[in-house]
Amino acid sequence: MKFNELTPEEVYVIENKGTEMPFAGKYDGFYSAGTYNCKKCNTPLFSSTDKFDSGSGWPSFDDALPNAVKEVPDADGSRVEIVCDVCDGHLGHVFVGEQLTPKSTRHCVNSVSLDFQAIDTDEKYKKAYFASGCFWGVEYWFQKAQGVFDAHSGYMGGHTTNPTYRDICGKQTGHLETVEVIYDPKEVSFETLCKLFFETHDPEQMNGQGPDLGPQYLSAIFTNDTEEEEIATKLINELEEKGMNIVTMLKDANEHTFYKAEEEHQNYYKLRNSTPYCHAYTKRF
Repeated sequence: MKFNELTPEEVYVIENKGTEMPFAGKYDGFYSAGTYNCKKCNTPLFSSTDKFDSGSGWPSFDDALPNAVKEVPDADGSRVEIVCDVCDGHLGHVFVGEQLTPKSTRHCVNSVSLDFQAIDTDEKYKKAYFASGCFWGVEYWFQKAQGVFDAHSGYMGGHTTNPTYRDICGKQTGHLETVEVIYDPKEVSFETLCKLFFETHDPEQMNGQGPDLGPQYLSAIFTNDTEEEEIATKLINELEEKGMNIVTMLKDANEHTFYKAEEEHQNYYKLRNSTPYCHAYTKRF
């Protein structure tokens, strides 16, 4: 097997089992959607869906991809090293029992050992955008859906650039709390995602969602093309034929920018191993 040519720093870490300085690696504090591959042999090792902020200064993952990472106890038994299962390149160490996430596992990895591949460069995935109240609950339900790679909380539909959560709470930006859903259309259809959207919030509530009131909590679907708009319209018509008064807005995603929310708003319920207070499943179709 042919391996990639490594820089002196990469040789120090990957071949000689060194450690980069904390908070110095390019993937510390980095949270784009994609896959982290082995820098030496390109083997996929970790998914961005398992990455979390441990505060350690090194990229941390509470899980690895299946059969990608091998655990090797240190000679003195004090720690457990993790290496690439294909090339044995040094990655870092794994720690169990810290209770930082529900899985209570931390793969502490050197950025130097990794090479990130963004989902945006993978043509098999598509993106959909849904707003239905507090984005923590919306994110929770879409992350559980089969065929969904990940879901990100953010802001969309307003007139200000790079809004913050504080800006949104001021209710003057025009933005809605929105979730970006990254999915594989071969595994789940846009129509199925829309049905989940309508079945996990109250699409008849006009002033927000549940106890969360305000313009940032309104119901909307941002469609990417005419086909998506027709699918969403069809489902709205089906619900109205059943006697519901749907207030969900349909907006053109091409006319709006999605701004990812601050990291503390990502994976909110997943990291806390809890369930939403304002989003529950109700079968409607």
